[in-house]
Amino acid sequence: MIKILTTLVAATITVSSVQAQANTVRETPKLVVGITIDQLNGNYLDLFQGLFTERGFKRLLNEGIVYQNVEFDFPGLDDASAIATIYTGTTPYYHGIVSNEKYEHKDKKIVSTFADNNYLGNYCQDKVSPLALRATTLTDELKQATSGTSDVFSFAPSSEQALISAGRLGDCAFWVDSYSGQWASSTYYPNFYWVVDQMNRSHSGYETKAWGYNWTPLQNNANKSIPYFQGSAYFQHNFGTDKETYKLFKKAPLVNESICNMALKVMAKSEMGQRTSPDFLSLTLYAGNYPGAPEYSSELQDIYVRLDKEIGSLLDNIDKTIGLANTLIFVTSTGYYNPNESNSSNSLVLKDDIFYVNRCEALLNMFLMATYGQEQWVDRYYNGQIYLNRELIERKNLPLKEVQKKAAEFVSEFTGVQNVYTAYQIKLGEWNPVMEFYKNGFTKDTSGDLFVEIQPGFKVVNEKNADFNTKQISNNAVISPLIFFGNRLKPEKVRRTVKATEIAPTIAHVMRIRPPNAAKDQPLAELFY
Repeated sequence: MIKILTTLVAATITVSSVQAQANTVRETPKLVVGITIDQLNGNYLDLFQGLFTERGFKRLLNEGIVYQNVEFDFPGLDDASAIATIYTGTTPYYHGIVSNEKYEHKDKKIVSTFADNNYLGNYCQDKVSPLALRATTLTDELKQATSGTSDVFSFAPSSEQALISAGRLGDCAFWVDSYSGQWASSTYYPNFYWVVDQMNRSHSGYETKAWGYNWTPLQNNANKSIPYFQGSAYFQHNFGTDKETYKLFKKAPLVNESICNMALKVMAKSEMGQRTSPDFLSLTLYAGNYPGAPEYSSELQDIYVRLDKEIGSLLDNIDKTIGLANTLIFVTSTGYYNPNESNSSNSLVLKDDIFYVNRCEALLNMFLMATYGQEQWVDRYYNGQIYLNRELIERKNLPLKEVQKKAAEFVSEFTGVQNVYTAYQIKLGEWNPVMEFYKNGFTKDTSGDLFVEIQPGFKVVNEKNADFNTKQISNNAVISPLIFFGNRLKPEKVRRTVKATEIAPTIAHVMRIRPPNAAKDQPLAELFY
């Protein structure tokens, strides 16, 4: 009798345990909203908290799972390589996107990484497609899992950002055209959503609002939040009425307002998040500085204050229409800050050390001419890499490994050069942490023959190229937060650095789909259920 009672009690406990577990399992979200904020700095989220509303950043930080910092483990980080890493769960070595632009050996010119003459632009002159991506994205995997029934839309300031986050299988990628200010896309995506087309044709969108727009601060007493700030917090910038208008528009808060506004319209009209299959909305927003503004500027603060307002409106709208419990929202940064957006004149300079790109090219070519003969051996220095004339080296039947090694030894003696790594070393050399770091950012199709590491503090200048943007070398880390919000997640502060490659597997796990095909990391434990 006792044995029977014991068995019944054990069975009851087991059933109760299973039911309890079943009740705690969260449902698959009906909508995923991915918000990547270009150059978002976690330090500024702390600094400007007193200026934020209760509905935007504060709400995300107080009610979400907040990771202190995200690490991108490869060199030359920019918005394209960062977003590709976030959405594919792997590094450029596998997904193939090392930067917004690439150097083409064959034509000896710099083009968009996504340049594709097989497709025309919609409302723009850009001929681009997402086919440069060599790995699947989260959005691709969602489309495959639901046999194409999920809606996937992306909105961003630039084509590269939009194409990556829409992926190869997305319904459409939209970006702001730099010359017309209208919503642009590629004919790669056959369905230019009618709501966006209607907005373009009406000429009542932000392309009209930006024309001659005067940007002034939302809060005039804002300078109290910026340490070491001197002068007036007030500023005024007019976007003008010429070819620079929309380029400036995309570096100011108005572009974030435009993106969120258009995304909400499409979300409502397409009934995203209200069907059986989950949908995916990708947004890229901007939190870098305004061209010409000082580094610690009222302009930057105003960008954050207005961004907070837009995020608050976005969250409130989703809560009313779909429900935050039915929505998974993730917010992260591109992990870098571009100080070159700031061109302020400052007489307090520690030193004026300069690395001249054109002189490096010329002297290296002279050295190789003395070694191998009177030919043009150096194609170009671009994006911290030197491209040798591969066709000439092959024609002369020279060992590429040897030429790379001699060139690296010569360039490493230049003032301002910390180290030089050859493509052969990166691909086939002995393993060490430095080589692994550079290998993560290497692709055989687009990378150069030499990776040149410049000492921090040096300026990189090209005297013979007026289009070359002077770069100040800095290894300063940017605090890049990662926030998961909604979907009945319990708030938690996680004070550790996570890898950018862990984001995609985590979201795939929550959505119960396969992770992207090149992703290797496991989901983050705090969302593992």
